[in-house]
Amino acid sequence: MPRPPNRPLLMVLALLAGTVLAGCSGDSRTTLTFFQFKPEAQQYFQDLAAQFERANPDIRIVVDNPADPETALRTRLVKNDVPDVMTLNANGTFGEFASARIFRDFRDDPVLTNVTPAYLSVIGNLGAGSKGEVNGVPFAANASGLLYNEELFAQHGVAVPTTFDELIAAAEKFKAAGVTPFYGMLADAWTAQSPLAPLSAQLQPADFFQQRFQDRTTFAAGWRETAEKLARLYQFTQPDPLSKGYEDGTAAFARGESAMLLLGSYAVPQIRDSKPGFTVGSMALPASDDPARTTLVSGVDVVITASRAGAHPAESSKFIDFLMGQKVMQDYCKAQVAIPTLKGLSNSDPALSGVQNYIDSGRIVGFTDHQFIQAIPLSALLQEFLIGGGEDNFLRKLDDDWNKVAKRRTWGLGAVIAS
Repeated sequence: MPRPPNRPLLMVLALLAGTVLAGCSGDSRTTLTFFQFKPEAQQYFQDLAAQFERANPDIRIVVDNPADPETALRTRLVKNDVPDVMTLNANGTFGEFASARIFRDFRDDPVLTNVTPAYLSVIGNLGAGSKGEVNGVPFAANASGLLYNEELFAQHGVAVPTTFDELIAAAEKFKAAGVTPFYGMLADAWTAQSPLAPLSAQLQPADFFQQRFQDRTTFAAGWRETAEKLARLYQFTQPDPLSKGYEDGTAAFARGESAMLLLGSYAVPQIRDSKPGFTVGSMALPASDDPARTTLVSGVDVVITASRAGAHPAESSKFIDFLMGQKVMQDYCKAQVAIPTLKGLSNSDPALSGVQNYIDSGRIVGFTDHQFIQAIPLSALLQEFLIGGGEDNFLRKLDDDWNKVAKRRTWGLGAVIAS
C-alpha cells in the first residue's frame, strides 16, 4: 500500500529547493575580487568594501585576506586567477610581478594626477611591465629611520643625533648609563633590513643598483662601508638579540628598556598596543658625518593595483578611485601612522614630526632591500653576519647568491634596464 505523502517534509524540501534556485539564479551584480594583504587593516578594508557596495549597488566586492599574502598571490597567478583589485606592499615581489606584466599600466590614468611624484618614482624603480609603465597607485607610505624614547633622551641629556658619529656617541652614553641603546630583534631576521636600507641608500653610489643589475659592480665594492656601520650599530644591542623578535622589541621599547629602535613608522601602532599614548620620537638615520647627505627612506607601504587582463576594468577603476579618495586615505594613514601619498595631505601624528621636513622637501629614497627578491636570502645572510659572520663573508655570499639568481633570470629594475 502506498504511503501517504509526508507534507512537512515536502514543505521543507520545497523551501530548500527555492533557496538553491535563488542561489543558482545568481547575483546580478558585477563581482570584483579584492586581494588585501595588510592583516592589521582587514576590518578597515572590509568596512570600506561594504561602504562602496552601498554607494554602488550593481557591484559586489569579495574581500580576500589571506594569511600568507605573497604565497597566496603566487598560487593564484599559477592558476591564472589574478584578483581584480589588489593592495600589496611595494617591495621586490611587487616589482617582480610588475615586470611579468601581471598588473595594469596606470600611466595615463587620471587617478595618478594628484599622487606625489616621488612615490611614483619609488614604485617605478622596483620594476615595470615595460619602460614608462606605472603599474600601481601609491596609497600609503612609511618612514624608515630610527624611533627613539623622548623621555629617556631628555632624562639623560642626549640630543637627537644628526651625524653617524653623534649617533654612536649617543649609544655610548646610554650604554654607560645602563640603558640599552638599540633593542636587537634578530629572531625576526627581516628587522636587520630596516637599518640596512638607510645606511646603504646614503653610502652606496647613486647608480649602484643600475650597475649591479648590469654586473658592473659588486656588493663587496659598493656595500662595504654599509656593512661596517651596520655591524657597529649592532654592537650596542642587548646581549641576546638572536633570541628576541619584532614583538619582543616593540614591547620592550614601550616598557622603556631601550632608548632607540632600528625600525620605522610602521612599528608605532604595535608599540602603542603595548603602551597607549606612548610618545615616540622619530629621526632619519644618519649614515655619514655630513647632515646634508642624510636622506629618509620612505617606501610605499600600500600600493593599489589591478589585473592587467581583468574582466571588469571599468568597475575596478571605480573601486580604485573610491579607495584613493582623500578621506579614505587620510583615515587610513591616521590609524596606521602612515604617510598619505596624495599632494596636500599630511599626517600630524607626533611620531612622524621628526621626519616631516624630509617628506615635505622630498629628501626621500626608496628601500634598497626592495631590489631583492625571495630567491636571494638577504635577511638570513644579514642575521648570520650580525651574530659574528664577518663582513667579507657576508658580502661574498651576497654577491654569490645574487649572481646565481641573475644567471637564471632577471627581475624588477633589471628587467626594465634590459627592455
